[in-house]
Amino acid sequence: MTAISTIKGREVLELANEGPLSGTEADALDILGETYGTEASVIVIPLARLLPDFLQLRTGMAGAFIQKLQNYGCRLVVLGDTSADIVGSEALAAFVVETNRIGHHMFVPNRQAMLERL
Repeated sequence: MTAISTIKGREVLELANEGPLSGTEADALDILGETYGTEASVIVIPLARLLPDFLQLRTGMAGAFIQKLQNYGCRLVVLGDTSADIVGSEALAAFVVETNRIGHHMFVPNRQAMLERL
């Protein structure tokens, strides 16, 4: 289930914590389809809803997924604590830091952090 809310003047599509796993380009298109008929420009996906390989950068899954959303003018917010995943991967740590530094897409540990950064 998804919900649309308005946060700081932006319509946000938030995926529920429970549901099918996502992470492929096709999944990105399906999620984008849920924004049709709305003004949603931010998509929030709980970390638990991402495929296990999403954070394995060598798969290219995260880059392709994010790029697909970017092509359609949507921001991605990955909501959840990535610290355990980052510990095992310098590349992932750098990717998360750089993504957050640029700020268009972001990885945030919790909803409060998301609200502060949007």
